Amino acid sequence: MEVRKEVYMDTNELVERLLDKSKEAFAMAIELYNKPTIHYRVEGFAMFICNAWELMLKAHMLKKMGNKSIYYRDNTDRTLSLENCIQKVFTNNKDPLRLNLEKIVELRNTSTHFITEDYEMVYVPLFQACILNFNEKMMTFHQIDMTKVIPQNFLSLSVSMKALSESEIVAKYPEEIAKKILDMKNNVDALSIENNNAKFAIRIDHYHYITKNKDKATSFVKIDNTADANVKIIKELKDPNKTHNLTAKACISKIRERLSKDHIELYYNGNIVRFSSFHFTNFCKYFNIKENERFCYVHKQFSQPQYSYSLQTIEFIIDELEKDPEHILDNIKK
Repeated sequence: MEVRKEVYMDTNELVERLLDKSKEAFAMAIELYNKPTIHYRVEGFAMFICNAWELMLKAHMLKKMGNKSIYYRDNTDRTLSLENCIQKVFTNNKDPLRLNLEKIVELRNTSTHFITEDYEMVYVPLFQACILNFNEKMMTFHQIDMTKVIPQNFLSLSVSMKALSESEIVAKYPEEIAKKILDMKNNVDALSIENNNAKFAIRIDHYHYITKNKDKATSFVKIDNTADANVKIIKELKDPNKTHNLTAKACISKIRERLSKDHIELYYNGNIVRFSSFHFTNFCKYFNIKENERFCYVHKQFSQPQYSYSLQTIEFIIDELEKDPEHILDNIKK
């Protein structure tokens, strides 16, 4: 993005111009993506959303760091790339928001002949997070509410999703493209598990329910008592995002709060200790918490499963700790 010709403008005027262009690029990204007839909407979204972020971040840098901040030191005729702006503004390289942006920049820079419609199934959780992150930073950096520019309901992407099967990808594409899609999917899945943060990806879960009304059905199944694979019929649909909405880190934090409130001291190897991720992992293994649907929900849409926990998990662990705080941590390790 080149803004050198406008350097002689008043800084405030230049900032406003950059922000106007940023808002327009943001709107273009969403409008383009939400048009189902557009075949290049994945790379189109990546291009426009990156442009929106670059303009917005440069406006922020101009306000906070001065006019010279958006130019290369060794070439004052060129403004910084989006990658450079991200590094200067979001200095923590483990920040989920920064990781999200870097993955989308990586997609933007991918040769277009490698990008297929199946990229959507991998990147849309990142795209949705990126939209919400942009809205948040526009408000934080510039006091601009993007819902006044684009109505709130249009900030959700229109998505038609299906599970991404490795065998289908291998069968559908040449080896080079299939490998690139699967490598990218595994990388995004791993980062999603590691961060477990809505600023990196908005997780999408798929639920199916049985209906006797053929007009409402999207696919058809039948009962076959001779089939090799078993299925479970769920009579009551529960949203795990409401019933099992705690990460392991959140569970550990709440358990510590309860122990402190109840003045319970834990011992491990004869020493007073704080309840930690090590102890939480031991509890999960010893009591098979991850195999118990009452305590744990397994998100299987990633190449590696991701786990979230219910409040009952905390209550169960607290109850066990209270029974024998001096020995329980040692006992469950055995």
